[in-house]
Amino acid sequence: MSNSEKLQYDNQNLQCRDQKGFTVWFTGLPCSGKSTIADKVAEILRKKGLKVERLDGDIVRQHLTRDLGFSPEDRNENIRRVTFVAKLLTRNGVAVLSSFISPYREIRNYARKEIGNFVEVYVKCPIDVCIQRDVKGMYKKAMAGEIKDFTGISAPYEEPENPELILETDKETPEESAEKVIKKLKELNYI
Repeated sequence: MSNSEKLQYDNQNLQCRDQKGFTVWFTGLPCSGKSTIADKVAEILRKKGLKVERLDGDIVRQHLTRDLGFSPEDRNENIRRVTFVAKLLTRNGVAVLSSFISPYREIRNYARKEIGNFVEVYVKCPIDVCIQRDVKGMYKKAMAGEIKDFTGISAPYEEPENPELILETDKETPEESAEKVIKKLKELNYI
């Protein structure tokens, strides 16, 4: 390794050690764009040399919370477990990007209180647009009564009252939304 490569490596490691941990919590209806935007933000942050971890609802339910259903109690337990993981990562200097429907205000407020360095991003999208985006056909099944406790159809979604950021994904591209998140993280001195 040359001296310049070693210096670059040392600077990158120093930057990672000094990184301030935080959690960006993307919440919104199914198919509103949470995961798409979180993935784009993760890519931008990684290019800046930050340690980033993505916590996504679908993936977490396959591994960490596969024993849970979609009742209000199970949804809250799902978010409690994710909050614990996000809290550990955040306090260890990781940028955590969580994308969960997390339909209830009370449990999102719990996550905020537990994690500390927390940025709530409401991914706002009209339900008719979410239905159009639904490639899995979940909304159609929910409207036909084949899926019970489906957020936005047979289960409630409580909009955030004071999120740090609202993204209107029916009016902006995923790239524009991601840039708004990056701008907010800079304003809050997280990056």
